[in-house]
Amino acid sequence: MVRFMEKKHILLLHAGGDSKRVPWANPMGKIFLPLPFLAADDPDGPVPLLFDHILAIASCARQAFKNEGGILTMTGDVLPCFDASTLVIPEDASCIITVPITLDVASNHGVIVASDTGILTESYTVSLVDNLLQKPSLEELVENEAILDDGRTLLDTGIIAARGKAWAELAMLASSCEPMIEELLKSRKEMSLYEDLVAAWVPAKHDWLRARPLGEEMVRSLGRQNMFSYCAYDLLFLHLGTSSEVLDHLSGASSELVGRRHLCSIPATTSSDIAASAVVLSSKIEPGVSVGEDSLIYDSFISSGIQIGSLSVVVGVNVPRDIGGMADDSFRFMLPDRHCLWEVPLVGCTERVIVYCGLHDNPKSSLSRDGTFCGKPWKKVLLDLGIQESDLWSSVGVQENCLWNAKLFPILSYLEMLHLASWLMGLSDQNSRTLLPLWKSSRRVSLEELHRSIDFLKMCTGSSNHQADLAAGIAKACINYGMLGRNLSQLCQEILQKEASGVKICEDFLELCPKLEEQNSKILPRSRAYQVQVDLLRACGDETTACHLEHKVWAAVVDETASAVRYGFRERVLESPSSTPTSADQNNHFDGYVDQPFCPRMVKVELPVRVDFAGGWSDTPPWSLERAGCVLNLAISLEGCLPIGTIIETTEKTGVLINDDAGNQLYVENLVSFAPPFDGNDPFRLVKSALLVTGLVHENILVSMGLQIKTWANVPRGSGLGTSSILAAAVVKGLLQITDGDESNENVARLVLVLEQLMGTGGGWQDQVGGLYPGIKFTTSFPGVPLRLQVIPLLASPQLILELQQRLLVVFTGQVRLAHQVLQKVVTRYLQRDNLLVSSIKRLTELAKIGREALMNCEVDELGKIMLEAWRLHQELDPYCSNEFVDKLFAFADPYCCGYKLVGAGGGGFALLLAKNAESGNELKNKLEDSSLNVKFYNWKIHLDN
Repeated sequence: MVRFMEKKHILLLHAGGDSKRVPWANPMGKIFLPLPFLAADDPDGPVPLLFDHILAIASCARQAFKNEGGILTMTGDVLPCFDASTLVIPEDASCIITVPITLDVASNHGVIVASDTGILTESYTVSLVDNLLQKPSLEELVENEAILDDGRTLLDTGIIAARGKAWAELAMLASSCEPMIEELLKSRKEMSLYEDLVAAWVPAKHDWLRARPLGEEMVRSLGRQNMFSYCAYDLLFLHLGTSSEVLDHLSGASSELVGRRHLCSIPATTSSDIAASAVVLSSKIEPGVSVGEDSLIYDSFISSGIQIGSLSVVVGVNVPRDIGGMADDSFRFMLPDRHCLWEVPLVGCTERVIVYCGLHDNPKSSLSRDGTFCGKPWKKVLLDLGIQESDLWSSVGVQENCLWNAKLFPILSYLEMLHLASWLMGLSDQNSRTLLPLWKSSRRVSLEELHRSIDFLKMCTGSSNHQADLAAGIAKACINYGMLGRNLSQLCQEILQKEASGVKICEDFLELCPKLEEQNSKILPRSRAYQVQVDLLRACGDETTACHLEHKVWAAVVDETASAVRYGFRERVLESPSSTPTSADQNNHFDGYVDQPFCPRMVKVELPVRVDFAGGWSDTPPWSLERAGCVLNLAISLEGCLPIGTIIETTEKTGVLINDDAGNQLYVENLVSFAPPFDGNDPFRLVKSALLVTGLVHENILVSMGLQIKTWANVPRGSGLGTSSILAAAVVKGLLQITDGDESNENVARLVLVLEQLMGTGGGWQDQVGGLYPGIKFTTSFPGVPLRLQVIPLLASPQLILELQQRLLVVFTGQVRLAHQVLQKVVTRYLQRDNLLVSSIKRLTELAKIGREALMNCEVDELGKIMLEAWRLHQELDPYCSNEFVDKLFAFADPYCCGYKLVGAGGGGFALLLAKNAESGNELKNKLEDSSLNVKFYNWKIHLDN
């Protein structure tokens, strides 16, 4: 579980002592961090990659917890990059994630002292935690024996997991925490949910914790459990502790990943001067505003007359349109380069306090030790402004005089605070004789006092309302002027934060939908238009109508898919078949079959199954109808034979007799009953749909003859090998052969695409392409009418074929789940324009291209890396595509493999295990056969010729 604040793009992070250096600190020692790392290529504005990354960690953590429950918290000021599924979390204990770090970095962070007691292996280390050190000196590290043999020490990453009894006791404490919170509020004391919580699990910290607010209760409730340290040697991270670090990340090597505009209202470029490299998040900018290079504007409303320099940070600032009754063009305020500006509401104050400092000011650097304010030494600041030290600092107390405790920021009217801000930053031309007395006589607060007195509830409410207003503006523009490229479901969640008016706003949007659909009917996919209405209905609380309208969504997907296959096809498939053909139909279409003597014919079609390496989901409508798809897959035989097939024979007796390998049989004399929608439990719906899409029903080919159709699929049910689509391809191909139709692989593949929609299972083109075309192939689709497929065979060398045969293990897990259960959720997310899904599928298409290059160069190990990343992306798309058994299988196979994944949509079925070499493959096979994991290995070969 990852605990978020109300906004998906805001994560509550612990900043330790550095929180005082960040201009959006709150009184609990945490920071509201605007997430700067955003993907710039998704349709709903950029996705916060940090948020997506954390979701991926949370998904993988489910595997680490073995589905037994627990909690995973991230309370550090770093962006971690590691595979959480590899976590080794002890039962009935808490565990903190660490990483080895050099001593110079450790001196500014938390350090874990791990004992020699624990679990040590070549791949991981889990040790008991002996002590916790905060920003330790070299002497402290030596004294506490915290230095490892290689000269490094263990950095506290702030990622904590609790499981078993530790989780149960934490939940018990949480259920009784209301009195503790009331006591804290009454006493106005602080506690760190990070430091105090961790200290409760480390006996060496109990004496320190008991002296803290509610420390005795924490020790009593949690102190019986141990804390372990898991060392993640491959963990990488970005530190996000200070404002300058945030800007460094925005403008650094990863700046190409930064989406510079997200959830914001920005005027025309001719009405404002906003640098291309400026990042504007959750903000409204009015005309007449200037923003310099590499600056960050977050959660703000900036009115005319404001100039913001380069490399500056502005957070939570709401400049009124009419400041003190002045005309817009008469007011000017400038924030210099490399400065921070923010506003905070204080308890007991109606005005929000304006706060400012230099980007590189360290609040704890004292007056006598190079302390600065707005980038200038304190002595120069005092001299230039005529301020005395006694005006800022009292002589009481042991703290050194510094920015942290300087009574600097006045609480006055907004206009007066801005004038004094310009003066204190050294920008005002006004005489100090006027402003100095005003500043001296005002009530002033220090950063330290702000830290204790922020009205946290008011700040959260104001931020929520601000972002709801922005979301409403974006949604309205999307509906009135756009092509519904935004994620309306996500925008509505923002809008609904306005409890009083959020539902009414969504109801107003719902009334605009018919007009939008009418205006854009030629270009806007009907499935997307219906999905928008479904999302708005749910936002309005009308679940009944939303569920009813969902049927139209799926019908529209079928309709659009059929239209994309070939002209006129939609109408023929969806209309009811006629029981009696007209003479015109007979004469115009199939004269060769009417009034001719019966001639028996028989065709047999046998096809391989497919295994996929990367690119799945990009072949699925409506994605493939609107965007290019790319899939890399392989046709294989199993146990020496082609497992999927059909035999179709003509008969003198009219009607159709269908037999399958499960012993089911159906004879239908009148084909009028063959019309969608089909019952999901109908075992013959595949053949019925095939008769429809090939035209045999509507074009009355079966007037003077009948058919006997036998089908089989010698693979386990729910295999993930594309069995249903490949069997459909076999039947369609056989029907076209026996009626002399167009049996080309491309035509069959496209017809099966429609067939899957008619059956109600959905699905894309990769399964039938995988079975119809031999060998390894890279397939791309190009949206349009008709949908075009390009299949590029990979001419595999004998060396590559041999290496794949020796290293690739094809294993049936015994776990079964039907793909269409997953498919509907994924398709719905695409129709909603879910940005995480869009970016994940885009990456899968890239992996298919990379995989093709790897195989062309016989780089099988590289293919393994691609399989691992594809498997991770599939878990992002569907957290349930894995399960406990599959996790155990992959954990067992990991030491022997360079890659593994489930085939198809996952959830069960077959797994691909790519061994590090032939010897590892044989050893893994022997180990698995001797293990308690009941899996079945299949002998397979690349099928090279159909």
